[in-house]
Amino acid sequence: MQRDDLVDLNAFLVVAEERSFTRAAAKLGTSQSALSHTIRRLEARLGVRLLTRTTRSVAATDAGERLLATLRPAFDEIGAQLTSLSELREKPAGTIRITTAEHAAITVLWPALKRLLPDYPDIHVELSIDSSLTDIVAERFDAGVRLGEALAKDMIAVRIGPDVRMIVVGAPAYFEKRPVPLVPQDLAAHSCINLRMLSSGGLYPWELEKDGREVRVRVEGQLAFNHTHMVTQAALDGFGLAFVMEDRVTGYLEQGRLVQVLEDWCPPFPGYHLYYPSRRQPSAAFSLLVDALRYRG
Repeated sequence: MQRDDLVDLNAFLVVAEERSFTRAAAKLGTSQSALSHTIRRLEARLGVRLLTRTTRSVAATDAGERLLATLRPAFDEIGAQLTSLSELREKPAGTIRITTAEHAAITVLWPALKRLLPDYPDIHVELSIDSSLTDIVAERFDAGVRLGEALAKDMIAVRIGPDVRMIVVGAPAYFEKRPVPLVPQDLAAHSCINLRMLSSGGLYPWELEKDGREVRVRVEGQLAFNHTHMVTQAALDGFGLAFVMEDRVTGYLEQGRLVQVLEDWCPPFPGYHLYYPSRRQPSAAFSLLVDALRYRG
């Protein structure tokens, strides 16, 4: 492979990802005509058409998609290796992109970042708040944060938080009109506040467990939200029972604004883990962040 081959392949990658010669040319610092010539030269050399062009958009052909599937991880690996050279500098540097759920960002990531970053001004961190199970390789994130029981098996995982617990709560005013549920089956007679999952679009089933017996309950009620803050607020206002992270409502429990029920059906489970591809070559900045986040219990 010649040096020009890498230049042409990188040009194709940027055009395919931007889906526009105009945006790709601006990103590469070249003209649209020069970029178009580069792509035609690459297609002629390979003997296949890589892109389909219309007046409004650009899309990869089947051959182009196959090439993209090879190029993306290869160029990401090259980028990671180049970033690792920052280890030779006096201070770690670079940008780290992490996808995470909001709860983990607030309770685990931010407390560690606000301690670490003031001492390392050349480290930049971008947090993408997303409750869905993002493909960190395809979306070009350096790492993701998820609960321990939701990790892909081909990833390196580092525990960064303690065990967590989901609990069932309701307002005292709600229980003035309803009996306290004693077993999961009793939830069928209650108004429950549902959480709509962004990743699947479905309603989150309440996962309860006692003495090794697991029960997934599909609850019903007037309300459903796709954000846990509103689930908690609706419970505080007496609209029904909610299934929430314990640490989000500790203050309300202490104040008596919420009451916990089915406590013996809500055991703790593995907390948050940072995960990243096993083939990744960690930069000095990334290694420093991992060490700062590592849970030492």
